[in-house]
Amino acid sequence: MIHFAWPWLFLALPLPWFIRRFMPAVNSAEQAALKVPFLDDFTIAQSQQATQASKPWALWLAVFAWCLLVLACMRPQWLGEPIEQGVSGRDLMLAVDLSGSMEERDFIVKGQAVDRLSATKVVAHDFLERRVGDRLGLILFGTNAYLQTPLTFDRKTVQILLNEAFITLAGESTAIGDAIGLAVKRLQSQTAGSRVLILLTDGANTAGKVSPIKAAELAAQYQLKIYTIGIGADEMIVSSFFGSRKVNPSRDLDEKTLTAIAEKTGGRYFRARNTQELEQIYQLLDELEPVEKDKQFFRPRTELFFWPLACALFLASLISLMRLRFS
Repeated sequence: MIHFAWPWLFLALPLPWFIRRFMPAVNSAEQAALKVPFLDDFTIAQSQQATQASKPWALWLAVFAWCLLVLACMRPQWLGEPIEQGVSGRDLMLAVDLSGSMEERDFIVKGQAVDRLSATKVVAHDFLERRVGDRLGLILFGTNAYLQTPLTFDRKTVQILLNEAFITLAGESTAIGDAIGLAVKRLQSQTAGSRVLILLTDGANTAGKVSPIKAAELAAQYQLKIYTIGIGADEMIVSSFFGSRKVNPSRDLDEKTLTAIAEKTGGRYFRARNTQELEQIYQLLDELEPVEKDKQFFRPRTELFFWPLACALFLASLISLMRLRFS
């Protein structure tokens, strides 16, 4: 069906009549006296005015061109059939740690050692791709927490902005409490039971204004379920000039606090020591039950305004050429 985006512009249709009716007319006799001071030229000018007056089609063309221009300004659109959108009803926020400790290269991707953030991007890409019907958001946190992407169905944009993130973008420290608080602020207006936060970090809370436990209690009040993921290998054998030694790259990981956050909000704590475990965690998160909502429909729109606009410009050009020819 045809739909007009701005139908109120139809009121501009009688505008030329109002201008002709109420604006003072130009004195044609004075113009003729200025332009044709000689008698012979004045006679020629009178004959040209008579010729133009005998052709009312020019006036009707101008009226038709104006109607087409008003029609184009009303922005006609063709509305297609309603298309049902697959909406699960879940609002899912992903919070990713960008602190300096994420530079630790204790993950293997395609046979190469990569830092923790790079491994997170690879695994999270497939996870986000499977979230059809979910509204997704992205929070990046370090010393401060930032909302990188508000809730949206556009999974591609969320993936792009996550891939563009880099370590220490939000600072060197880790503000877990502030990240949870920001998620609560963005999700508190959504339907209860559909709010989910997936928080991924490799350390302990070392910055921020809100403690993680207090933030978790606030999240529980708003029925925000938090799934926490502790990322990082347990122990590694590192070779150096002085020989091999055993190190623990996850010594700063506060698993106790992450577990408490998940338990207070009805979520669950996961431990990801390598890429395979991280993939398994995201597969488990895929099993979250959706919340039923009313069906949502989308009607595709095709703009049509350029057709009457092009016709109006063509008629205006034709009228101008005709006036030049008879002048």
